[in-house]
Amino acid sequence: MRFRPCIDLHEGKVKQIVGSTLRDLEGVGPEENFVSERSPSYYAELFKKDGLRGGHVIMLGPGNEEAAEEALRAWPGGLQIGGGITDENAALWLDRGADAVIVTSFCFKDGRFIEERVKRLIKGIGREGLVLDLSCRRREDGHYYVVTDRWQRFTELRVDKDTLEFLGGMCREFLVHGVDVEGKCAGVEEDLIEILGKYSPIPTTYAGGIRSMEDLETISRLGKNRIDFTVGSALDIFGGRFLRYEEVVRVTRDRYST
Repeated sequence: MRFRPCIDLHEGKVKQIVGSTLRDLEGVGPEENFVSERSPSYYAELFKKDGLRGGHVIMLGPGNEEAAEEALRAWPGGLQIGGGITDENAALWLDRGADAVIVTSFCFKDGRFIEERVKRLIKGIGREGLVLDLSCRRREDGHYYVVTDRWQRFTELRVDKDTLEFLGGMCREFLVHGVDVEGKCAGVEEDLIEILGKYSPIPTTYAGGIRSMEDLETISRLGKNRIDFTVGSALDIFGGRFLRYEEVVRVTRDRYST
């Protein structure tokens, strides 16, 4: 289990937001936990210093391209990039220094998964350049379903054994946010982590709700010590009051690294 750091970009700034408050409504912005005065490159250089490969830069809406490029220049090949990625720009972001691109919404239309779009991505950048984002929410039937369009639209794709095995042959990794708890520092989605730990056939990173070392222990236990994690709003480097970044780095290396 590894610590995969994040650099979330909104309106060109590094922020931590409550994921469920992202909306495509004019004049209605997301609920912000933290807005950094530091640059994206500051965080990229920090993660580079600590050797935290495979973290992700996420562009939350338009106007973040310049900030994303700054982060990638600070650590070429060390970070993944997501947000608005399509088959037309995926190779460009790899050329700009991303280790891989993270894709969700492009792979869907009207809530339906379009396999042909994934095949176009693979043709352009190869399976090893692709991370599929299966960020999800729980529906009334008790199952988790992938959500797209900045986590506002439910799709028909359920996060379960069959889906993970099917998509695992198409990409290098999965990134999975538990959207209902993302940014709330109120604990993790244990049922989701257990599904990922049991059934994901490829490297997978979980995000959402982490606020304590006990949560890391839960992820390690339910994820069989092979599900990586990212934590944002709880960290002191993002204005959080629950976890010290340096301690998370140290404990992960000493206790959980495989």
